[in-house]
Formats: sequence, structure tokens, C-alpha cells
Amino acid sequence: MTPHAPDAPWQRLHPLSPVVRLGRVVVPLLVLVAVSSPRGGGSDASLVVEDVALVVVAVVVGVVQWLVTRWRIEGATLRIETGLLRRDSRQLPVARIQAVDVIRPFAARVLGLAELRIRLAGSGAAKGRLAYLAEPVAQDLRARLLAAHHGLDMATPEPPELPITAVPAGRLVGSVVLSAPTLVSVALAVAVVAAASVSRAVAVGLGGALVAYLIGRARMAWRRVAEQYGFTVGHAPDGIRIRRGLLSTVAETIPVRRVQAVRRIEPLLWRPLGWCRLEVELAGSAGGDQGTRAGTVTRALLPVGFDAEARVLTRGILGIEGVPLSPPPPRARLKAPFSYHFLGAGHGQDVAVGVTGRVCKVTCWVPLDKIQSVRRVQGPLQRRLGLATVHVDAAGRRVRAQFRDRSATEASRLLEELAGQARQARRARPESLDFGAGRGAPPPPGAALHGTGPERARRGLDPQD
Repeated sequence: MTPHAPDAPWQRLHPLSPVVRLGRVVVPLLVLVAVSSPRGGGSDASLVVEDVALVVVAVVVGVVQWLVTRWRIEGATLRIETGLLRRDSRQLPVARIQAVDVIRPFAARVLGLAELRIRLAGSGAAKGRLAYLAEPVAQDLRARLLAAHHGLDMATPEPPELPITAVPAGRLVGSVVLSAPTLVSVALAVAVVAAASVSRAVAVGLGGALVAYLIGRARMAWRRVAEQYGFTVGHAPDGIRIRRGLLSTVAETIPVRRVQAVRRIEPLLWRPLGWCRLEVELAGSAGGDQGTRAGTVTRALLPVGFDAEARVLTRGILGIEGVPLSPPPPRARLKAPFSYHFLGAGHGQDVAVGVTGRVCKVTCWVPLDKIQSVRRVQGPLQRRLGLATVHVDAAGRRVRAQFRDRSATEASRLLEELAGQARQARRARPESLDFGAGRGAPPPPGAALHGTGPERARRGLDPQD
């Protein structure tokens, strides 16, 4: 039962929560107990007793954790208490809630349960977790928290989302096959065949390395397919909504205000098919699809898609049609003869963009109001050629747009110009933004993919994020 009053009574998690929490521990132990049978020796019988004792201890710990965890809504605050010896009481103000994600691991899906993760402004980590609730209760509580966050009555139903695009399973599998590790696998296979004609021992050694590599690669490929299966993207008043997962499903929301940068990645093997990958860097330190980086977390906004889909999503976040790009001066060919044709950069009133890479082309957009620093770097060869590179850094170690190999005069001008525009953009930053209206541009052309829909203003975003 979900709360209906400002100070509702304390509520517990679902009684089956310990089963999901301890499934990874209990199930292997049960299998071990099942295959371990005494063979006439006391030592074997004692091992079975120890295994059973471990299972009992794990179950008791799970039940105790369930008993000491409770939650309720106190006015405009969600309060979560847990802990037996050391009591942990967390109060999550609904005004600072940035997103409420619904996570359903495979075991939870089987039992009709879901985990609720609440993320607050100023932190990428999940500050509140309710694992696990009945799925209808989790969905209802999510809608209530978001309604209260936007200053509405908690009984207000969650607004519908407007779908933007979905990734077919065939395209997802094809993107995994057409990747750099596939080239490595083919190269190793060719090396094994070539070595077989020279030395059987060498061929056996390389063959073992190939098998080990293929096993690891297969696990990674399966993980990516399982995580990104059924990937759909839509937009709603609270941000960008993503749903994905094969065995375990995830429904998460990305607030536009937390986006620090957008990257479009075009690997060599994808370009003949017109495919690309779109990623966003979010403020925070929680783990993401690509792991944790200092100050940011990476999320895949489009695992694999076409140019039209990527353009709609990019415009929805940045609120721009496009930024004119200019190439570096011709003398930059001496420094970058192979990647010169792919180098480009530019900036407008709202965003800076840089294009780099030949084997893997990467386009990075950094909103001017998210710029942390502007750097001018000049190496020895660049000094001889009168060139320099300007780095536009956002939060995170590797989050930047690069004006690579520009003339030294242009680099000096960009250093002052971008720094000044970044200061102005931060002062003029609005407190709330529409998805698709971003930084003053018209809303994204939803008709390009799924037809137009009513524009809904995002309200109540915390300007501290």
C-alpha cells in the first residue's frame, strides 16, 4: 500500500525481497549441497552440514535486513531507515530529486518485484534505494515522488512519454559483431592458420590464446546484447526516458540539466552501414555503461542507430540544428596526414563541438554553460608549424571538445573567446529547460521519426545541478 497522507505510516519492503537479494548466494550454496553427498566418511557429512549452515545464515541475514528496513513519506520528504547495530536514516527531499529509476533484475521480474533508485541533485549516486517493492507499488511511488517534485499533488498521474526511437535486436547484434574485437579475432585466426604450416606447437599455443579470447569476447558480447536489448528512447517533462534489458530490465530517466557533453562515435566498420553510437556524460560519480570516470558517468543514449535518429536526439538535448565546422589550416597535414580530412571544430552561442579520429570518428559537443576550463596546448612539432590545440573541458577526465591543430593565432583567439562565452552562458542559464527546446532553439522535429506531439514544459528542476 502506497502512502496517501503527508506523514504516512512506516512501510516495509516486499516480504520476498530477501529471496531476490540473496539469490546469488543461496542458489549456488543449494546446488553445492545437492551435489555434495556423504560417501561413508564423516568428513563429507560435516561438509554438508557446513553448507546447510551457510545457507541458513544467509537466509537469516536477509530476513533481518528486511525486518530492519522501512520507509515512508513525511510531507515533502522520503525517509528510508535501515540497519540493526548501526542505524542509517536517510531523508530525501522530493524537491531535490533528479530521477527515479525502476530496476528489475531477472529474479525480481519472476516474482513481480522491482527496485526503486532515487537520485538527487548534486550527486550521480543513487542516494535512496528500495529493493524490493511490488512492481505496481514501485510504479505508483515513482509517479508520486515525481509529481511532488514538480509541485503537483501526489495523486497526479505520471505524464506519458513521447517515443523517439527503438533499436531492433538485429541491428544491436550486428553492431556487436562489427566491432574492433571482431577484427582482432580474425587476425588471431589467420595467425593460427599461418603458424600451423610452420610449427604445430606454435599453432597450438596461439589456438589456446584464441579460444580464451573468444570466450571472453563472447561473454562481453552477451552482456552488451542482454543490457541493451529492447532499447527504447522517449522524452517526457522530467527528461529523457530509456528502457532496456533482456533478462533484467531497467527504466531510467536522464535529466537534461545533468548532461555535461554529448558524443557521437562512428567506428570504421559501422560507417558503410551509416550506423553511429550516441553517448552522454552526466554529472555525478555513479557507475555507468562504460564505467566510472571522475566527476561523470557515461550513458548510452543510442547504442546503435542511423544519422536521422542521432540528429533528433542530439538536437533534443542541445537545442541546436547544427554548428558550422571549419578545418585546420593546410599545414596541419604535415602533423596529421591520415586524419586531417576528419578534423573539424566550431562553436556557436550555446555549444562547442570538435571532430577527431580516423579509424573511429568521434564528434563531441560541450554546452558552453558546462565548460570547466579552456586550455591552449602546443607541442614541439606544432610550434615549428605554427599550430596549437584548444581543449574545451567539461566535468570529467576525458570529457572535452578539441579544436585540434588550429593556427596559433586562431588558438589564442579561441582561448579568450570561448572563456568569455562560457561565463556569459552560465550567467544566462535558465532554471528550467524543455527537452528539445534546450538552449533557445525550437523543439526537435519529432515528426522526423514518429510524428509531432504536444510540447510539455519541464518544471521544478533544481538549478544547483
